[in-house]
Amino acid sequence: MSVNRKIQTLDEFTIQQMRDFPHATGELAGLLRDIGLAAKRVNTEVNKAGLVDILGDAGSINVQGEEVKKLDVYANNQFMGVLQHGISCAGIGSEELDDIVVFDDPVSNNSKYVCLFDPLDGSSNIDVNVSIGTIFSVFRRVSELGKPATQEDFLQPGNKQVAAGYVIYGSSTMLVYATRRGVNGFTLDPSIGEYTLSHPNIKCPEKGKIYSVNHGNFFQYEEGVKSYITVCQKKDKATGGPYTQRYIGSMVADVHRNLIKGGIFMYPGTTDKPKGKLRLLYECNPFAFIMEIAGGKATNGKIRVLDIQPTELHQRTPFFVGSKLMMEELETHYKG
Repeated sequence: MSVNRKIQTLDEFTIQQMRDFPHATGELAGLLRDIGLAAKRVNTEVNKAGLVDILGDAGSINVQGEEVKKLDVYANNQFMGVLQHGISCAGIGSEELDDIVVFDDPVSNNSKYVCLFDPLDGSSNIDVNVSIGTIFSVFRRVSELGKPATQEDFLQPGNKQVAAGYVIYGSSTMLVYATRRGVNGFTLDPSIGEYTLSHPNIKCPEKGKIYSVNHGNFFQYEEGVKSYITVCQKKDKATGGPYTQRYIGSMVADVHRNLIKGGIFMYPGTTDKPKGKLRLLYECNPFAFIMEIAGGKATNGKIRVLDIQPTELHQRTPFFVGSKLMMEELETHYKG
């Protein structure tokens, strides 16, 4: 029986990466594998969601004031459970939880990393079979090893991330993660139950033809944002417009498409919600890190997202992320 060695699994890839760093402990690689395991479990339920009693509301409201979906609860429990029973994570912060959860046991207290995640982004689309996803972010602890993690470990600016990524549950399931060495994508092969390297060394095109924004809020946006959106719609040889508008309403799907094909994703503040809707720690920081490593840019309209010093776990921020030249074009119209 011949073995196709062109196929490289997530485990093989992370082990190969460790060989370049003789003093690496393998803790980060183990954490990424744990996240991949939890995502496989969530993927199984997503794929059969229409067949079991897991769709619809769970009957509670999360800290954001949003209705919690049953699959949200399941996903949160899977990621929390897998990370708690692993050996690589000292604690987690989740969009679905009011506060951090510290894994206060001897093994976890000696773990170097904490993880923040949005267990099921785009959950409002669960009931209509639209692509949804998981977003995660990994920080090295700043608190003393050997003791329980503290909130200070989680309230670090995004430029301190050591890894970030997302899983998209779509026509195929992909895990994409970034470290400072690059961005790589792995597609889940259901025949072997493993993530296999499918998109090595992802680079975001400097310019694209896609802009993603909720046009329904157009008249609530600031003038600079409206000005840029208008430019996106005009025929212009200098900009290459008009651009194509694509907006799924599932952030993972929208940003994933723009990362691969080139484009810009915008979730500005509105007159009703000047701070925007997206969470800095669970959504914006991870995607800003991924996009910057891939060659793109991310801002809140004023400053680089990764330079924002968070002051609370569920902090919100306006968010603009995408191809480098398109982001620079936006900045000529809008500096909030």
